[in-house]
Amino acid sequence: MAIDPLIQSLKGKLIVSVQSYIGEPLRCPETMAQIARACELGGAAAIRCQGLADIAAIRSRVEVPVIGLWKDGHEGVYITPTLRHARACVAAGSDIVAFDATDRPRPDGKTVADTLIPLKEEGVLCMADCATIEDIRRAVEMGFDIVSTTLSHGVAAVDCTMADGPDLPLLRQATAEFPDMPVICEGRVHTPAEARAAIDAGAWAVVVGTAITHPTSLTSWFKAEVEK
Repeated sequence: MAIDPLIQSLKGKLIVSVQSYIGEPLRCPETMAQIARACELGGAAAIRCQGLADIAAIRSRVEVPVIGLWKDGHEGVYITPTLRHARACVAAGSDIVAFDATDRPRPDGKTVADTLIPLKEEGVLCMADCATIEDIRRAVEMGFDIVSTTLSHGVAAVDCTMADGPDLPLLRQATAEFPDMPVICEGRVHTPAEARAAIDAGAWAVVVGTAITHPTSLTSWFKAEVEK
């Protein structure tokens, strides 16, 4: 398969997810842009971010590619759930648009392909956020540019023994079945060693979010250990 040069540039690299949510102290597009720039200076090869204001602010601050998404809601399909959401992410400055590629019902009643096909016709690079190997297989067949383990929580159709940490069994299965496909590891990568393990398992790139950009969670991890 032909791989876009932008995606090729991410091979073997770190992508940082810079996200904050309503009610959190860092919830401000300018703050997110500053964090994204700091991550770029640290060597991030791309930034993954959510929300139109954050995408626009970050796009104006960093030179690396921006993977944009729009989380609308909290249950079911809420990561860029419709074509309208995806096109808005493009308009805000996303170089790649990420969206839920599971087979769950979507809020507009359409299929994943109904969202993907128009975007591909418009020249948009698309990233499939997947939960299982079946999701990944469908996404590859449909023509996504990138597939990712974003939505896996150890419930993939493989024997996942890790209670925490990235879903390496799913990653290994996906990269074995699709050795030429950019398969990105995302989800619960909490340490540099886990990020390295993902690359060793065949990941095209690794996305790290909470462990770099969410001080509230980081503080809670240290607090839990100190107060055991």
